[in-house]
Amino acid sequence: MRSSRKMDHVQFALQTGQSGNQGLADVKLVPNCLPDASTESVALFTTIGELNLSSPIVVNAMTGGAHETEEINRELAVAARERGLAMAVGSQMSALRDPMQESSYRIVRQMNPDGLVFANLGSEATVEQASRAVDMLRADALQIHLNVMQELIMPEGDRSFHGMLERVSRIAAATGVPLIVKEVGFGIPLENARLLKSAGVQILDVGGSGGTNFAAIENARRKLPLDWLNDWGMKTSVTLIEALQVYERGRVMATGGIRTSEDIVKVLALGASAAGMAGALLKILRNEGTQALIDHIDELHHGIVLMMTALGAVRIEQLWTRPVIITGSTAEWCRARRIDLTEYACRTEAE
Repeated sequence: MRSSRKMDHVQFALQTGQSGNQGLADVKLVPNCLPDASTESVALFTTIGELNLSSPIVVNAMTGGAHETEEINRELAVAARERGLAMAVGSQMSALRDPMQESSYRIVRQMNPDGLVFANLGSEATVEQASRAVDMLRADALQIHLNVMQELIMPEGDRSFHGMLERVSRIAAATGVPLIVKEVGFGIPLENARLLKSAGVQILDVGGSGGTNFAAIENARRKLPLDWLNDWGMKTSVTLIEALQVYERGRVMATGGIRTSEDIVKVLALGASAAGMAGALLKILRNEGTQALIDHIDELHHGIVLMMTALGAVRIEQLWTRPVIITGSTAEWCRARRIDLTEYACRTEAE
């Protein structure tokens, strides 16, 4: 059943696509007509907590745990290796329960022996399971994903979520690699970000809505869909801004409907250190192949370099000092939450 569900998720993700309403149209970058920069001077390396990345693009968690998904993870790992991207695997719980599934995850480390690889488990995991997941991949970090609404809609999903924060806190204290807590597409509000920070979580991946919609995917698997829950969650623009009210820049990653170089530069300018991509990369891989995916990553990098040059930011952290105007429903949400957006609009390079 689990293997079938894994491939269900892949197929439905490709069929449903991405909603596209991740809120980044509300984010306006202020031009710089005197940038004092060149494309050759731009460097794309970045840091997320203790992790050093050669690119701000992360191949985020997608799949694993079924024979059919091993090929997907292998080719994603090849693309990540060839272009120096960090990569996360999908939830490894199925492999912890059935060692026969381990190869669909181990293939990532085999194909990318020297790259950054993130292990992945749900918030139901124990410390012992977290350690096994990290060891399975010789992982550089561990993602713990939060997906309450997905589980509730999923016909065979969890119905009890007691003790989530306590388990996350124990894993944060015991696991010998950086811990990343990520949402799968419903966002992390600032109240939850405060709790996670107090629990010892070093890095957040906010995982906002606007990308692969796991509510819609699970509803597509139900005999009696709960379609009224398909719009549940916070847009990526909103959840990123909320998380940055709690976490300092350098410890937040943005995921959720990131598709273009402009999307990436916008989330970096808002304060993210990296941008996770999943569904958009999966679609290219499945429809056009590995080389097309590598070529697409090159195009994304080229676009990021052009935009950073135009903004006069030759390092990722310099984007954090460039003025950004936040409009539309994102601004309305922030005003309702008493988040002051003038600091974004009035930034200067002197910062």
